[in-house]
Amino acid sequence: MAVALKTVVPWGRSLYEYARMFDLTAADLASRILDCAAGPSSFNAEMHRRGRAVVSCDPIYRFSAADISRRIDETREAILNANRQSRDNFVWDEYRSPERLADARLATMQKFLEDFPAGLAEGRYRTAELPNLPFAGGEFDLALCSHFLFTYSALLSLDFHVAAIQEMCRVAQEVRIFPLLEQFGSERAQHVADAVRKLVTLGYRCEIKRVPYEFQKNGNEMLRILRQQSD
Repeated sequence: MAVALKTVVPWGRSLYEYARMFDLTAADLASRILDCAAGPSSFNAEMHRRGRAVVSCDPIYRFSAADISRRIDETREAILNANRQSRDNFVWDEYRSPERLADARLATMQKFLEDFPAGLAEGRYRTAELPNLPFAGGEFDLALCSHFLFTYSALLSLDFHVAAIQEMCRVAQEVRIFPLLEQFGSERAQHVADAVRKLVTLGYRCEIKRVPYEFQKNGNEMLRILRQQSD
């Protein structure tokens, strides 16, 4: 289903944040990485500058950099106000205030916008959305998903989560999802336990692992999933 840009709230994160959110090692960063529902993250841009292989996919990549930039401008104040209103659910040691957080996010998204046209032409950004990805089985070593699965548990069903994770496991040897909390919340998302149980039943290996990053309170865990091995 085509995504309408007016329904999108762009909010990007950096390589520095990705490395901590997903506990990425030097070996991980040197592997073939797929970033799902990547949005205006600067992860791809920063990795590309380092000569590393990342493909990012998101339905908003069907729009131009100018269109995405306008949407960022339109939604900035709403996101800032939401962070102000839910301030007690966050750890402000690093960002200090919602205003400084917004400044950091805007700088990150600017890196994405500057890289996006060239990256799109090079195939580093692909217009695609879960749970259907246009990639071959095992094309990637690692698939990452930040602030989409579980974050929107109130909007996306358990079946959607399981199907999306299975699809990421089809195209990558390992999947990592962060965080395990719903948007602006500080308690584990409703689908986490049921999704893990279902995936284990289907033969996947799952591990909830603590990571060296916490902005949402209690949001310092990721889910690792390893795909089934062929006989």
